[in-house]
Amino acid sequence: MKVAGIGWHKTGTTTLCHCLREFGYHHRSWDPADFTLWKKGEHERLMRLAADHDSCDDFPWPFLFRELDERFPGTRFILTRRRDAETWFRSICKHANRTGPLEYREWVYGHDMPHEHRERYLELYEGHNEAVRDHFRDRPGDLLEVCWEEGDGWGELAEFLGKKVPERPFPHANRSPAEPEETGEVPGTSGPPRRSKA
Repeated sequence: MKVAGIGWHKTGTTTLCHCLREFGYHHRSWDPADFTLWKKGEHERLMRLAADHDSCDDFPWPFLFRELDERFPGTRFILTRRRDAETWFRSICKHANRTGPLEYREWVYGHDMPHEHRERYLELYEGHNEAVRDHFRDRPGDLLEVCWEEGDGWGELAEFLGKKVPERPFPHANRSPAEPEETGEVPGTSGPPRRSKA
């Protein structure tokens, strides 16, 4: 493991995945099987998977940043974030409007839909970012914090990783139109979807 993306989901992790693959890393991103291993507490199996890859990002890897740091000395860590916590929460709500209840959100937050649980979702998102910053406080050279919305891109990544800037455009993935002001609502809907009753 050489590079670990440890930003929370919905912070530009898919973009980071594309970037790391463009740089030539053998990358491991979102895989439901990995998430299940994390839920079962099988961290050693996850570490063995990490050992077989150059880079990783997305859940469950952000939960394991301390273990990755201990197991793989010299790894570079990248914390992706949104421009502010409310922007992140709106993105989570829009995603939930599209998908409906998802089990992984229940596992992480204790609630499979975010709309009525803003404080809990923000607590975990902001708490994770602060925990990462605190962990690397005395080793700032090992952590790069990026926000694609604020203009970070190839330059920051290439300098941090010792790579050349690719000639192709920066791969903004999953970019959507400006989000509505009303948290969790999408134009044309009457509010957040509910879990269907079986």
